[in-house]
Amino acid sequence: MLPWINDTSPDLLADVRDTSLAKLVRDEVLNAILRGDLPPGQRINEPDVAARLRVSRVPVREALRELESTGLVAARKHAGVFVRVLDPKEVANLYELRSLLDGHAGRRAAALDRPRRDALVKRLVTLGREMKANARRRDVQAYYAANLAFHWAIVEATDNEPLTRTYQGIVQQLHLSRLRNLSRDVGMKVSIQEHDQIVAALDDGDAALCQRLQEHHVNAAHGRLLQTEGKNDGDHPIDRPGDDMS
Repeated sequence: MLPWINDTSPDLLADVRDTSLAKLVRDEVLNAILRGDLPPGQRINEPDVAARLRVSRVPVREALRELESTGLVAARKHAGVFVRVLDPKEVANLYELRSLLDGHAGRRAAALDRPRRDALVKRLVTLGREMKANARRRDVQAYYAANLAFHWAIVEATDNEPLTRTYQGIVQQLHLSRLRNLSRDVGMKVSIQEHDQIVAALDDGDAALCQRLQEHHVNAAHGRLLQTEGKNDGDHPIDRPGDDMS
């Protein structure tokens, strides 16, 4: 679902040298988390992971330590390692930071030379059509995937490796808060309109406007999420964020 997920396989893991195992195990566990196979709150069983991937428990431990440093899993003393459940303040802080990064990426992308900007706009228009088609079919998960690809294309266009790496980490953590419910379509219509405005600003090369639109888009998505949560007091706020379609 996330545009940068690369699946690994047990056969590949069995054939590589020990020095590469921890990274490959990390990628496999990471993908399982991002796909929702290991949902928030789920305990990650080291022996099961090792047996499934046909590796020893050493690279599994190393992989889980690295994932803990990213904020995706948490180790509990005498209990094991669990996929994290983000609290509302953590989600708010991540949205705040994502807004700044998306805004910066929009400014940078709108300042690209005309050929590169044209290529980006073409890609975004294609993704915009996908989102509109998915919205008509009420296919929320397909819409969500195309939406993530839309914003990732803008970030990638900046050709700024520290920015892309940081952005990845933030979106992956926010993804945890969306996995419990990707079935509702609240916010898609407004989100599509905001995407169209972003593409128009990019096409015009208006860097300042593109930055403002990107920041507003992310902040508005968080606001819609909070409004919807307020209407459903019986649900845990992090258990039901599927209407955030930023």
